[in-house]
Amino acid sequence: MAAKKTSTGKSAKKAKAGTGAKKPAAKKAKAKATKKPGGGRGATTGLDKSVEQFRDSLERSVTLSRDRLQEVVDDAVKRGRMTRSDAEKMLTDLVKKGRRQTDSLLKELERLIKQARREVGGRTGPVRKQATQAARRARKKLG
Repeated sequence: MAAKKTSTGKSAKKAKAGTGAKKPAAKKAKAKATKKPGGGRGATTGLDKSVEQFRDSLERSVTLSRDRLQEVVDDAVKRGRMTRSDAEKMLTDLVKKGRRQTDSLLKELERLIKQARREVGGRTGPVRKQATQAARRARKKLG
Protein backbone atom coordinates (compact mmCIF):
# COMPACT_ATOMS: atom_id res chain seq x y z
CA MET A 1 0.00 0.00 0.00
CA ALA A 2 2.86 2.34 0.78
CA ALA A 3 4.42 1.54 -2.60
CA LYS A 4 1.35 2.83 -4.39
CA LYS A 5 1.46 6.13 -2.54
CA THR A 6 5.13 6.76 -3.33
CA SER A 7 4.93 6.09 -7.07
CA THR A 8 4.04 9.43 -8.61
CA GLY A 9 5.97 9.01 -11.84
CA LYS A 10 4.69 9.18 -15.40
CA SER A 11 3.82 5.49 -15.51
CA ALA A 12 1.45 5.86 -12.55
CA LYS A 13 -0.26 8.82 -14.20
CA LYS A 14 -0.58 6.93 -17.49
CA ALA A 15 -2.05 3.96 -15.67
CA LYS A 16 -4.63 6.21 -14.03
CA ALA A 17 -5.45 7.90 -17.32
CA GLY A 18 -5.74 4.53 -19.04
CA THR A 19 -8.25 3.20 -16.55
CA GLY A 20 -10.39 6.33 -16.84
CA ALA A 21 -10.53 5.97 -20.61
CA LYS A 22 -11.69 2.36 -20.41
CA LYS A 23 -14.74 3.02 -18.25
CA PRO A 24 -16.85 4.74 -20.93
CA ALA A 25 -15.97 1.99 -23.42
CA ALA A 26 -17.06 -0.63 -20.92
CA LYS A 27 -20.35 1.18 -20.40
CA LYS A 28 -20.91 1.36 -24.16
CA ALA A 29 -20.22 -2.34 -24.51
CA LYS A 30 -22.65 -3.09 -21.69
CA ALA A 31 -25.29 -0.88 -23.30
CA LYS A 32 -24.87 -2.69 -26.63
CA ALA A 33 -25.10 -6.06 -24.93
CA THR A 34 -28.35 -5.12 -23.19
CA LYS A 35 -30.01 -3.72 -26.31
CA LYS A 36 -30.70 -7.14 -27.84
CA PRO A 37 -31.73 -9.43 -25.01
CA GLY A 38 -33.82 -12.51 -25.66
CA GLY A 39 -32.59 -13.02 -29.21
CA GLY A 40 -34.50 -10.07 -30.62
CA ARG A 41 -37.97 -11.14 -29.47
CA GLY A 42 -40.16 -8.06 -29.28
CA ALA A 43 -42.33 -9.41 -26.46
CA THR A 44 -39.58 -9.33 -23.85
CA THR A 45 -37.99 -5.98 -24.63
CA GLY A 46 -40.40 -4.05 -22.41
CA LEU A 47 -39.73 -6.40 -19.52
CA ASP A 48 -35.99 -6.31 -20.16
CA LYS A 49 -36.02 -2.51 -20.08
CA SER A 50 -37.97 -2.53 -16.84
CA VAL A 51 -35.55 -4.99 -15.26
CA GLU A 52 -32.62 -2.84 -16.39
CA GLN A 53 -34.24 0.24 -14.84
CA PHE A 54 -34.78 -1.69 -11.62
CA ARG A 55 -31.13 -2.75 -11.59
CA ASP A 56 -30.07 0.85 -12.11
CA SER A 57 -32.24 1.91 -9.16
CA LEU A 58 -30.59 -0.72 -6.98
CA GLU A 59 -27.11 0.31 -8.09
CA ARG A 60 -27.81 3.94 -7.20
CA SER A 61 -29.22 3.11 -3.79
CA VAL A 62 -27.22 2.84 -0.59
CA THR A 63 -28.16 0.63 2.32
CA LEU A 64 -27.18 1.65 5.83
CA SER A 65 -28.52 0.16 9.02
CA ARG A 66 -30.30 2.39 11.48
CA ASP A 67 -27.80 1.30 14.14
CA ARG A 68 -24.85 2.44 12.03
CA LEU A 69 -26.51 5.78 11.32
CA GLN A 70 -27.18 6.18 15.04
CA GLU A 71 -23.49 5.54 15.79
CA VAL A 72 -22.36 8.19 13.31
CA VAL A 73 -24.86 10.74 14.60
CA ASP A 74 -23.93 10.02 18.24
CA ASP A 75 -20.27 10.51 17.35
CA ALA A 76 -21.00 13.86 15.68
CA VAL A 77 -22.94 15.00 18.74
CA LYS A 78 -20.20 13.82 21.09
CA ARG A 79 -17.59 15.79 19.15
CA GLY A 80 -19.80 18.87 19.16
CA ARG A 81 -20.45 18.91 15.41
CA MET A 82 -24.25 18.78 15.82
CA THR A 83 -26.82 19.37 18.49
CA ARG A 84 -28.74 16.35 19.78
CA SER A 85 -32.06 17.66 18.45
CA ASP A 86 -30.62 18.28 14.96
CA ALA A 87 -29.06 14.83 14.98
CA GLU A 88 -32.32 13.13 15.97
CA LYS A 89 -34.26 15.07 13.31
CA MET A 90 -31.72 14.16 10.64
CA LEU A 91 -31.78 10.50 11.65
CA THR A 92 -35.57 10.40 11.59
CA ASP A 93 -35.66 12.06 8.16
CA LEU A 94 -33.07 9.67 6.75
CA VAL A 95 -34.92 6.62 8.02
CA LYS A 96 -38.24 7.90 6.58
CA LYS A 97 -36.64 8.53 3.19
CA GLY A 98 -35.02 5.11 3.24
CA ARG A 99 -38.35 3.43 3.99
CA ARG A 100 -40.05 5.32 1.16
CA GLN A 101 -37.33 4.28 -1.27
CA THR A 102 -37.50 0.67 -0.12
CA ASP A 103 -41.27 0.63 -0.53
CA SER A 104 -40.92 2.15 -3.98
CA LEU A 105 -38.36 -0.46 -5.05
CA LEU A 106 -40.50 -3.29 -3.68
CA LYS A 107 -43.56 -2.03 -5.58
CA GLU A 108 -41.50 -1.86 -8.77
CA LEU A 109 -40.21 -5.39 -8.20
CA GLU A 110 -43.73 -6.70 -7.61
CA ARG A 111 -44.88 -5.01 -10.82
CA LEU A 112 -42.04 -6.62 -12.76
CA ILE A 113 -42.85 -10.04 -11.33
CA LYS A 114 -46.53 -9.71 -12.31
CA GLN A 115 -45.53 -8.61 -15.81
CA ALA A 116 -43.12 -11.54 -16.18
CA ARG A 117 -45.78 -14.00 -15.00
CA ARG A 118 -48.27 -12.63 -17.53
CA GLU A 119 -45.73 -12.95 -20.34
CA VAL A 120 -44.75 -16.48 -19.35
CA GLY A 121 -48.40 -17.48 -18.96
CA GLY A 122 -49.18 -16.10 -22.39
CA ARG A 123 -46.43 -18.18 -23.95
CA THR A 124 -47.23 -21.41 -22.11
CA GLY A 125 -51.02 -21.20 -22.45
CA PRO A 126 -51.30 -22.75 -25.93
CA VAL A 127 -48.90 -25.56 -25.06
CA ARG A 128 -50.76 -26.29 -21.84
CA LYS A 129 -54.04 -26.40 -23.76
CA GLN A 130 -52.62 -28.87 -26.29
CA ALA A 131 -51.24 -31.09 -23.53
CA THR A 132 -54.59 -31.10 -21.75
CA GLN A 133 -56.41 -32.05 -24.97
CA ALA A 134 -53.90 -34.80 -25.70
CA ALA A 135 -54.36 -36.19 -22.19
CA ARG A 136 -58.15 -36.24 -22.67
CA ARG A 137 -57.84 -38.06 -25.98
CA ALA A 138 -55.48 -40.60 -24.41
CA ARG A 139 -57.90 -41.22 -21.52
CA LYS A 140 -60.79 -41.75 -23.98
CA LYS A 141 -58.78 -44.27 -25.96
CA LEU A 142 -57.79 -46.17 -22.81
CA GLY A 143 -61.06 -46.31 -21.16
